Amino acid sequence: MIVEIVILAMIAAFLGLRLYSVLGRRAEHEEESIPTRFEGKSGSNVARPVSAPDTPVKTDQGMGSDIIGFPPAIEKGLREISAADRSFDLLAFMSGAKAAYGMVLEAFWRGDRDDLRQLCDDDVYDSFVAAIEAREAAGETLENRLVRIEDTSVDAAELDGRTARIAVRFVADISTVTRDKDGVVVAGSLDDAIESRDIWTFARNLNSAGPDWQLVETDEG
Repeated sequence: MIVEIVILAMIAAFLGLRLYSVLGRRAEHEEESIPTRFEGKSGSNVARPVSAPDTPVKTDQGMGSDIIGFPPAIEKGLREISAADRSFDLLAFMSGAKAAYGMVLEAFWRGDRDDLRQLCDDDVYDSFVAAIEAREAAGETLENRLVRIEDTSVDAAELDGRTARIAVRFVADISTVTRDKDGVVVAGSLDDAIESRDIWTFARNLNSAGPDWQLVETDEG
């Protein structure tokens, strides 16, 4: 029995390291809105990883990932990223992006600045923190829940110098509840999920020694 527990713990640790290697550090409401870099200090509705991505990928030993089935502009961007970074794997990236989606949302909902700092660039982080501070000043708390991610797809991809950028479209169901300083529900319901459509852009400097991808932009999809 003890041996089985140790084995399970080792498997769990391996899976945790795998997620780290894909997207870096660990890695709504009348509706509480998630800020975007284009909206400065306000927000855009956004909404954790569930099913495997439907992204078309064909493995090729010569390329690392031979990407097929995308519109020409996206395919070109993905091929350039794959050629510049032989370790790039699209399926692994998409799985990590879905995990990051849930991590960022949950960190925002609970007001966890430390986790947001590790997962987001400066602009996105500042927008999230501004929304958190406004919520705290109003004495409000969130009890949101990511019910499921219905769909993920690559919306855009490019290699800008040595910076890889991939925009991922998420379609998700989210239950939202906002409570005031007295704990009274002022908006939303955990019994009724709403559909959220978002496009999040992740970027990574390919010259970086680490595997970190950061969230650099959010927008409605």
